Amino acid sequence: MGLEERQATSVWRFYLLLVALLVLKAYFVYRFEFSFTLKGVGEEVFLVINSIGSIVLLLGIGLFRKRSKPGLMLAVYFILSAILYGNILYYRFYIDFITVPVLFQFGNVGGLSQSTVELFNFYDPILILDSVILFFILKRFKVRSSTLSTKRKKRTAVTGVSILLGSTVIALILNPLLFEKSYDRELFVKSLGSYTYHAYDIVFNSFTSITSVFADDTDISEIKQFVDKKEIEASSFEGVAKGKNLILISLESTQSFMLDEEIDGEQVTPFLNKLKEDSYYFPNFYHQTAQGKTSDAEFMIDTSLYPLSGGSVFVRKPENEFFSLPEALNSADYSTNSFHGNDREFWNRENMYKTLGYDRFYSKKDFEVTDENSINYGLKDIPFFEQSIPYLKDLKEPYSAKFLTLTNHFPYLLEEEDRMIAIPETQEEVVNRYFATIRYEDESIKRFFEEMKAAGLYEDAIFVLYGDHYGLSETYNEALGEYFGKQIGPVEHVQLQKVPLIIHIPNEEGKVFETVGGQVDLKPTILELLRIKEKTSLNFGTSLLSSERKDFVIFRDGSFVTEELIYTKNTCYNKETGAKTNRNKCSKHFGKVQNELDYSDKVIYGDLLRFVE
Repeated sequence: MGLEERQATSVWRFYLLLVALLVLKAYFVYRFEFSFTLKGVGEEVFLVINSIGSIVLLLGIGLFRKRSKPGLMLAVYFILSAILYGNILYYRFYIDFITVPVLFQFGNVGGLSQSTVELFNFYDPILILDSVILFFILKRFKVRSSTLSTKRKKRTAVTGVSILLGSTVIALILNPLLFEKSYDRELFVKSLGSYTYHAYDIVFNSFTSITSVFADDTDISEIKQFVDKKEIEASSFEGVAKGKNLILISLESTQSFMLDEEIDGEQVTPFLNKLKEDSYYFPNFYHQTAQGKTSDAEFMIDTSLYPLSGGSVFVRKPENEFFSLPEALNSADYSTNSFHGNDREFWNRENMYKTLGYDRFYSKKDFEVTDENSINYGLKDIPFFEQSIPYLKDLKEPYSAKFLTLTNHFPYLLEEEDRMIAIPETQEEVVNRYFATIRYEDESIKRFFEEMKAAGLYEDAIFVLYGDHYGLSETYNEALGEYFGKQIGPVEHVQLQKVPLIIHIPNEEGKVFETVGGQVDLKPTILELLRIKEKTSLNFGTSLLSSERKDFVIFRDGSFVTEELIYTKNTCYNKETGAKTNRNKCSKHFGKVQNELDYSDKVIYGDLLRFVE
């Protein structure tokens, strides 16, 4: 065997080693880091196979050259490992996968920044640093660039393409609507692997970025008809808050299960517990946010459109035309304001608020922020509310004022002097700290109400308090299960996505509304209470107050909840018993879910509201 032939053999073996290691690494991540629901041995085996084709082809970037370059193969291997690890960190926090828009919005949202340290595991370095060992193998055995036979290269390429196409065909047989439901990223990655998903994501976002260029007024007519059919008669609660100042309070990362919860006999949310007794309370209200988290919640409440499946509308489409809550309020002579103790550039709010029609944005620069009164992402909630009262006093009435709380933000940091309750002792410090910051948030709301009363601003206001998104992701289900003394399964996890919705109107008797709804329904609910009619509207949500409303909430990944059913992770469950039930009971709703999400996406990607007069 000649020197060139030996070198070619070494390069080929090194390539196979990289393929084998990356396939095993990908399987390990899919199996133990991502919470995929696997049904039988077949799906387990497919989880190994689905990445092979893309890995063979991607590592082939260094193989298919005129002279195969092992150094280039290793560089690609390192990049692919880094992508895999980036998805791990992102998934641990968001239970989702990185999309192209997320990469472009890191500068606006701060990435994972202060929270990243909470996401590390002891074995993480292995996922990246094995490239160093492979580099020494490359040098030790003197694996150099070499010329492989054209026949071997072609055979390798054909094998990679065949496995990729075969995997895709099998995935489509198992899930015929896979590409139509690409917003279900968990299903997509489980079916075709993360690298194929990222390639699809790049193509999809390249296409959607130019959608608005080719849109015209005919694109909105079908959507308008669909939405108009959802309109319902106003309820008997219409106008009960007519003319009152609107106070919206976004409860950062607050989940409903914390209400009425106790630690050693002390309530975690004593003020909110009391407030909901004297308010309109919605115990079956869910957050519907996606990758935009708090900005998604704001977007839904202001527009009654669904968020995008990838990235944040605040960052991706700030120049679009929207029919917003602030614009409707402005038409009724309200001044519209937002208060936030962080930078005005965070989530691109400064630009998006102008698009939505806000008159004034009070951000970090408008408050006195010091090291002593701030923590984590910005000004603590108690000084935030205290410093906001003077601004409220100066606002022209009627006004709306939205307050975005901050202290109860992952990773839930709080100084000892601000702790007002004992914390549980689960295996996860993040879960334990969550109770302390929720208690602090509750105290801040209590003091805000006291300040409002002392300033004479309470009686003439309607207060809408809502949770913006989950606080504890699926990553912490084991610790939560430890706290509750039961396992957190798919049904329990969906129920944990309930967030508080408390609408308090002074001197109005409290009432519990059992209707199932979500954040997309809040805009029409508020406008009904204020008896404000939009000049032009296109709302995917309907008022939560009407008895005509159908119990239904749709999540961005295509799962949903009705009065009787929960559909999640491609499985249908009986809501009351938590048991799996006939899929046909859920499948009759698939068309509605698909239409809602697709139509909303078309409105946003195509900027279609510019064509509505």
